[in-house]
Amino acid sequence: MKLARLANDLSQEKLAQRVGVTRQTIGLIEAGKYNPTLKLCQAICHELNQTLDDLFWEDKDEKE
Repeated sequence: MKLARLANDLSQEKLAQRVGVTRQTIGLIEAGKYNPTLKLCQAICHELNQTLDDLFWEDKDEKE
């Protein structure tokens, strides 16, 4: 998610404002320490022009 955010030239603060959460929430999501709701995931994907699969679903091959 962080790479997509940076590719869209957005700070954590700006993305947070756009999706209605705090900057700290975005930081925690990027660090893998917060499990966002599906609604929040969709809002983030919309702002970053990404799909849910692109940003939030782990590739099973990465786990092996």
